[in-house]
Amino acid sequence: MKIKPLGNRILLKEIETEDTTKSGIVLPSNAKEKPYVAEVIEVGPGEIQKDGKPLKIEVKKGDKVLYSKYSGTEVKLDEEKYLIVNYSDILAILE
Repeated sequence: MKIKPLGNRILLKEIETEDTTKSGIVLPSNAKEKPYVAEVIEVGPGEIQKDGKPLKIEVKKGDKVLYSKYSGTEVKLDEEKYLIVNYSDILAILE
């Protein structure tokens, strides 16, 4: 099954990260606060703004983004966890 976000929504997949301390101990991602970094999986078609102009969505599939802490809705599809967020919840594109 495939998910296609509607309007100005973005489908994200969180990126799991592991950090290593100076002494070489690996800290799994669940042992610390999440960094709120995800990969863009799908992008909705956008919406028309109140002034009649289309909203330009500047993220695309494959981008790594930083998103707001309490944003979006978690969904599970084929044993994979995804997050659907509004475009306004995307804070930055990581390069």
